[in-house]
Amino acid sequence: MTLIIQRSKPEEDIIEGCRKQQASAQRMLYERHSGKMLGVCKRYIRDGSEAELVMVGGFVKIFQKINQFKGNGCFEGWVRRIMVNESLIYLRKNKYMYLETDITEVEEPNYDDMSSYLEVEDLLAIVQQLPAGYRMVFNLYAIEGYSHKEIAEQLDINVNTSKSQLSRARKQLQKLLKEREDWEKSKVYNYEGFIR
Repeated sequence: MTLIIQRSKPEEDIIEGCRKQQASAQRMLYERHSGKMLGVCKRYIRDGSEAELVMVGGFVKIFQKINQFKGNGCFEGWVRRIMVNESLIYLRKNKYMYLETDITEVEEPNYDDMSSYLEVEDLLAIVQQLPAGYRMVFNLYAIEGYSHKEIAEQLDINVNTSKSQLSRARKQLQKLLKEREDWEKSKVYNYEGFIR
């Protein structure tokens, strides 16, 4: 049995191949980024199959617009922005975006009582429980790093609406995390007749 080790192609070569519409380069680009980008889409779209459809549509757009990437900045960031935009377009088209009205004062929730240990998958599952508007603003602000002004422009809302949605998302997350922590603490394990 012979072991063949292949070096992965540099991303610049793959991008250049995609510019030439080479199917093999497009496949390599898809395989290299699809896992992460599906995760991006799933943060916005609860249904996994719908998120996958949006991701595939995002890659089609990437292949169509690859010549617009000039090499300034990170390619993965450019791809991620397309996936976020495609997810938001999907949500707008399907009327999943319900944003509440502004509030003028945003109160910061207290995170002192929250457990410091939480698996990434658990946290993502909790974020998925948020209403669509809260989830979108939370993802854009806390995960993607958008400012409230950028979120307001992207979602065609007021800056204060973005702030209030984030505040409410944080409060809801705090409540969900507290409920999960209380549930974890309430578990009683019975081992050989002993209750711990």
